Amino acid sequence: MPLSIIILAAGQGVRMKSSRPKVMHALAGKPMLQHVVDTCLALEPDQIIVVVGHQSERVRSMMHDQGLEFVEQSDQQGTGHAVAQCLPVLNKGNDVIVLYGDVPLISVDTIRALLDKSDGTSVNILSFLPQNSQGYGRIQRSADDNVEAIVEENDASAEQKKIRESNSGILFIVGEKIGDLIGKLENNNVQGEYLLTDVVKHAVQQGLKVAATICSENDDLYGVNNQAQLAEVEKIYRCRQVEKLMRGGVKLYDPARIDVRGTLQVGTDIEIDINCVFEGDVSLSDRVKIGANCVIRNSTIGSDSIIQPMSSIDGAVIGNRVSIGPFARIRPGTECADEVKIGNFVETKKSQIGAGSKVNHLSYIGDAEIGAAVNIGAGTITCNYDGVNKFKTIIEDGVFIGSNTQLVAPVRIARGATIGAGSTITSDTPADKLTLSRSKQVTIDAWKKPARKNRE
Repeated sequence: MPLSIIILAAGQGVRMKSSRPKVMHALAGKPMLQHVVDTCLALEPDQIIVVVGHQSERVRSMMHDQGLEFVEQSDQQGTGHAVAQCLPVLNKGNDVIVLYGDVPLISVDTIRALLDKSDGTSVNILSFLPQNSQGYGRIQRSADDNVEAIVEENDASAEQKKIRESNSGILFIVGEKIGDLIGKLENNNVQGEYLLTDVVKHAVQQGLKVAATICSENDDLYGVNNQAQLAEVEKIYRCRQVEKLMRGGVKLYDPARIDVRGTLQVGTDIEIDINCVFEGDVSLSDRVKIGANCVIRNSTIGSDSIIQPMSSIDGAVIGNRVSIGPFARIRPGTECADEVKIGNFVETKKSQIGAGSKVNHLSYIGDAEIGAAVNIGAGTITCNYDGVNKFKTIIEDGVFIGSNTQLVAPVRIARGATIGAGSTITSDTPADKLTLSRSKQVTIDAWKKPARKNRE
């Protein structure tokens, strides 16, 4: 049966103490809501509906271009009311699963387990077995194991409070019954809200089959209501990523000191030292070694490359057998071919660096095209910006650039050229020649070192 997934994401999240909508708070570098959407997309449902309310335009803007349908819940009158707003746009006949934008760890496997056990049911609740059930609605079952009711904490008898199985709030409703069940919801309760859990009561009253599927992974159901809970969810997420990496053969020098805030794809025999952060989409090929305290974002690193400690790599493509750092900053648009060496305190941006070339230390390479087997001396700068526009520096194969050189773009250094140390190059240079620009060295005999004045 075609599936529609409804994600409830309309709440303000007052306990977050933030001007940002709760579902937009970041977990591992992306909004909590995006984690839920990513899980839904992996299931390939017929329809994903996101119910928005507080700062709805902001939420829509951040979540655009993903094939989502948005429904406004301007007057927030409970979870049942939120689902009711979806009925006019719900694809007719589709089965429905209701998820929450502030429960970001929900997994594909958990939802599939719920779907697999929903055949023949009208309502199937995703339940769980917490260590302490206090505060949760209890799942009351009949002798034949069907669900009879969800009993809220305040309404539960002493005997019912002993029930461990609890309601997660996530549930399945069969398509042919959703309109009728949601339509029967009333707000004659203490909260004055239309509660989604009352669907169970109405289904039981109609003699429909109501089931509960116990979630095998309680962490999947961890909801976020404040910053402390968000930090706890971040910890759970990190531990899951660490477990996945180590099972994949990655050597982590300290599993407690790594953060994966996105997708990290790894080859074999990877080594990662302490306090490294991976953001966005990062790929590490075979035998890559990452030194301590590195930050790598949206980059690809080729086989046998070494990233020395304290280096930052962002939006770069790094070839095989490349050495970078320590203390290097590789900015977006950098492409390093095989066997390139980027030394300490080097910054690169929007530059292609050819095979076997070296930018050893204390240099800035921006908007440059560097050939193969080039040596860039310490303190070299490509002067690519005139205050308004950017210009390109081209350095052809086999060039040797002496230390403390300024290359004022646009400029081309021809194949095999040598640039003398301390030069400022403003014009194209010929191939296989030595070019330099220095003033004549002089000594001033009459010069005297300034003397310290006596303080009165």
